[in-house]
Amino acid sequence: MTSSITPKTVATASITQTAAHALIAAAREAAKDTGIEVTIAVTDAAGHLKAFERSDKAPFLSVDVAINKAWTAASFGLATHVWNALVQNSEVAPLAHHPRVVAVGGGCPVTDGGQVVGGIGISGGNALQDQLVAEIALKALGFELAA
Repeated sequence: MTSSITPKTVATASITQTAAHALIAAAREAAKDTGIEVTIAVTDAAGHLKAFERSDKAPFLSVDVAINKAWTAASFGLATHVWNALVQNSEVAPLAHHPRVVAVGGGCPVTDGGQVVGGIGISGGNALQDQLVAEIALKALGFELAA
């Protein structure tokens, strides 16, 4: 008798600690070049904090914002600046009330080989500066940028 068993688990790729810390270093340099003091958070594919750094002069509120930007970006594989437009749609608007969803630029999914392996969140500058820092860090390490 031949039994066909369907898989009960799935293998999920996730960012390594080494790559997460390399993203932190790249973002730190990009923030310095941009002239802003930031907090940087990197999550794994499941949205759990993997690496974190807050510069000495970054606002204390930037801690939770950076972590939640990374979490938001990893959750659906969408950059946080995209969420601002999404939550305008009445069918999606209730997600704007989720305590961890951040619909402000500065969070990007970390994507490798077309697969979301984590998220990066930057907070401390304005939304465009934060987004730019995140994108520069991702490019520096060869990760793909979300469209």
